Amino acid sequence: MTTASYDFNTEIFKKEKIKLANTEEYIVRGGRDLFHLLPAAFKGIKQIGVIGWSSQGPAQAQNLRDSLEGTGIKVKVGLRKGSNSIKAAEVAGFTGGTGTLGEMYDVISESDLVLLLIADSAQAELYPQIFNALKPNATLGLSHGFLLGHLKGRGESFPSNINVIAVCPKGMGPSVRRLYEQGKEINGAGINTSFAVHQDITGNATEIALGWSVAIGAPFSFRTTLESEYKSDIFGERGILLGGVHGLIEALYRWFRANGRTQDQAFIESAESITGPITHIISKEGIKAVYDKLSDADKAIFRKAYSHAYHPSYEILWEIYDEVSSGNEINSVIMAGKRFAKYPMGKIDGTETWITGEKVRSERAKNGEPAINPISAGVYIGMMMAQIDLLLHKGHAYSEVINESVIESVDSLNPYMDYKGVAYMIDNCSTTARLGARKWAPRFDYLLTQLAFPAIDSGKAENADLVNQFLTHSVHQAMSVCQTLRPTVDIAVK
Repeated sequence: MTTASYDFNTEIFKKEKIKLANTEEYIVRGGRDLFHLLPAAFKGIKQIGVIGWSSQGPAQAQNLRDSLEGTGIKVKVGLRKGSNSIKAAEVAGFTGGTGTLGEMYDVISESDLVLLLIADSAQAELYPQIFNALKPNATLGLSHGFLLGHLKGRGESFPSNINVIAVCPKGMGPSVRRLYEQGKEINGAGINTSFAVHQDITGNATEIALGWSVAIGAPFSFRTTLESEYKSDIFGERGILLGGVHGLIEALYRWFRANGRTQDQAFIESAESITGPITHIISKEGIKAVYDKLSDADKAIFRKAYSHAYHPSYEILWEIYDEVSSGNEINSVIMAGKRFAKYPMGKIDGTETWITGEKVRSERAKNGEPAINPISAGVYIGMMMAQIDLLLHKGHAYSEVINESVIESVDSLNPYMDYKGVAYMIDNCSTTARLGARKWAPRFDYLLTQLAFPAIDSGKAENADLVNQFLTHSVHQAMSVCQTLRPTVDIAVK
């Protein structure tokens, strides 16, 4: 067994070793019973500035405020003058009158811990002014490594007189808040996070990062690096998490329609099968459990669908990873931000697929949960396993691979699509994620339609070696460990 290089030291929180496949990693479990440790973790921090109010900002600001109540540590939201979000922040309880809402740069300059949660394209534009406003020995906190990727592309780096850390929830902001609220009744509810310490000049950056993670409600936290995080995160949301599953469902729906299903049947056997039983089984029992629950006849259908979807998915995923790691995808997001004034992001749920979905969802009470469709299961899991294999090939730790390919999908994102459709899932995410989903979903749709479904239709035999690799894959053991760390409740998106 090899030992992963993601160890860390903490004197405040309890570190726990877990074995994932052939590696050892370390985590910190969260929970409300640890909130009394937060003042020690945040030693020297009198004010936390939360900058921005988009996807993560509202959730993290409110969670921090609630967790730190009575400690004397102030949580202050910083927004640009005239921001459209000022009213929303005030409604959430952050008001100028109580000193918890202020102008962005004022909040940055007076805070000991600055959580920079504005849009990635805005970070790329404003980072010189942000860096200038930070006081020496402050800690800059990020929930995404995008800014590091942008700085690397420009041959620049963070200021040398600050800590730089990251806490990256493995779910959209609304999920972070919703599960935290559920955690008020059931300890351990929350969204797990990765954390990174990129620069530590004060010697306590790790404790600050872990305190931040515990305070926003993470049931467990695992270590990564800022570079590994941005590569896996930007990649993952363009893959199975958002863009991939969107393109896959569009392709599946049309295939079912071409094979004689009604509109309702096509949606039920594609989207409903994926966001219903397939998602629920993977969340609680693992990926392979979906296959194990099928009849022998359906297992044969699954194997063919899996065989013919895996490589077309891998081809696109490899391209996405190259685009992210080269900096091209980061530049694409920045350039898109400059086009928004004339061409804002458009509607993504106007096709027959999602219009039909509105009707199907309205009739769920009488129809109940659908059965697992073996074609949908094979194609979906084929894409999921392709993403897992690519990230492992690129050297990412199992904890990161599983979270960015499986857990975030089934425990945080798919429930939103299940509740109100694909746009409700994607457009509750960051601008970077929304852009990536729109850009890459058509590519998945195209290659599956061009390569996977013709192979299925022609009766092409399964790839026995590929299927065997799936059935014996090391990820299944790793998933079984991660499932013991899942949130104590399912997210209640309503």
